[in-house]
Amino acid sequence: MLSYLFSTMSRPLDNVDRGILYHLQRDARNTTTQEIAETVGTSASTVRNRIEALEEDGIIKGYHPEIDYEAANLPLRVMFVCTAPATERTEYVEHLLEIQGVVDVREMLVGKRNIYVEVVGTSTQDITRITDTLHESGITVESSEILRSRYVQPFNHFHFSDGFGDEQKEG
Repeated sequence: MLSYLFSTMSRPLDNVDRGILYHLQRDARNTTTQEIAETVGTSASTVRNRIEALEEDGIIKGYHPEIDYEAANLPLRVMFVCTAPATERTEYVEHLLEIQGVVDVREMLVGKRNIYVEVVGTSTQDITRITDTLHESGITVESSEILRSRYVQPFNHFHFSDGFGDEQKEG
């Protein structure tokens, strides 16, 4: 079953939780619990326990590498903007994720242009195969664009000026 980005169970986050989330978003692989603890004002064991609780509560849903597809010999990245019947979007999303070359599917809360599909390939033949598969699935491809770059940053609500990160209090 497709796992959604939104957790069905929510709980309030305190400054320690928010600081942990900020640091994990910045660089989960290379940031130690000790380094996080020093910036959020607690112990490394507390950080480990908090991370475990955030995972169990479904707030942290996974850790994913950022892949340079061009360096991985997948130089073509295309974003397809598609329309699927609103009541069948989830079924389409599940099907789209099974297509070889699809790396990201985003479901929008609109009637048209409600599914964004990011794909990678080594050649125009790969992209043509994926395009044909999208059309055969019954989804309407509204547009497709070659992606040059993608930029991601941590959600800044998790970053506070009271000791987390690089900002300092003014006063």
